[in-house]
Amino acid sequence: MNFTKMNGAGNDFLIVDGIREKILPEDCPKLAENLCRRHLSIGADGFMLVLPSEKEGCDFRMLFFNSDGTMGEMCGNGARCICRYAYETGLSGEDQTIETTAGIVTGKRIDKRNYRIRLNDPSAVKDLVIESTIGPVEASYVELGNPGIPHAVVDCTKLPMAVTGTLSALHGKEKEPVWDLGRELRYAKEFPKGANVNFYRIIGPDELDELTYERGVEDFTFACGTGTGSVVHVLAQKGLVSGKNVKVHVRGGLLVIDIVTGENAGIYLTGPTNMVARGTVLDEELF
Repeated sequence: MNFTKMNGAGNDFLIVDGIREKILPEDCPKLAENLCRRHLSIGADGFMLVLPSEKEGCDFRMLFFNSDGTMGEMCGNGARCICRYAYETGLSGEDQTIETTAGIVTGKRIDKRNYRIRLNDPSAVKDLVIESTIGPVEASYVELGNPGIPHAVVDCTKLPMAVTGTLSALHGKEKEPVWDLGRELRYAKEFPKGANVNFYRIIGPDELDELTYERGVEDFTFACGTGTGSVVHVLAQKGLVSGKNVKVHVRGGLLVIDIVTGENAGIYLTGPTNMVARGTVLDEELF
């Protein structure tokens, strides 16, 4: 089976052409779990299958699976990567229209490495106070798309514990309490589907520091595109950012969010993509 390895700001993925490889959607949970396992396999945060679209006007269909084999509704950085994949393999031109489980996503090639996508629209937004083992935690809940990708947005400066250091660079013992809280909140009863937990800190005008604990990966990832869009959407609604060219520093680099109103309204995510490698899976135990 042939695959392409890509990453978007460090959020890494395996992409397989389901048409040429004759891979069925029902094969993907086990494939994702096996192929995304690090050290014993190729390793990645997620697995994406490219299929013919079932909707008129779409270039192709994208199915996304987390590294634990669970199906995700959509993935922002994955969508940016698959836009570049589609352009470079001839599936689309410089503008892409993608069918995803969460709805239609559009993309655009900015240059060789940078791609911009319009994220799914928010379908649910509410503020919550969640009881945790360290005390009450204020959070905003956001779903992007329908069915929505669930996100908890948490201001680390309001946590009932001190978080020192840059979020996107936390390591060692500094990371442990935030990791523990992220895992706890990910399973909070207030989130019936679970949630990606996005910790953030405002570090300047329209500039954020962010770290995401992702469901399905069950760890911090280097970036979460839908999470970044959710954070900026919440902060823009509260008047804490302008929503224009908001720079978000994540472990894997820099992502930019624009919230457009009027014509072409939506949440737009721009960032880098890396075409890392193309290869063939040879280990028969991984199929």
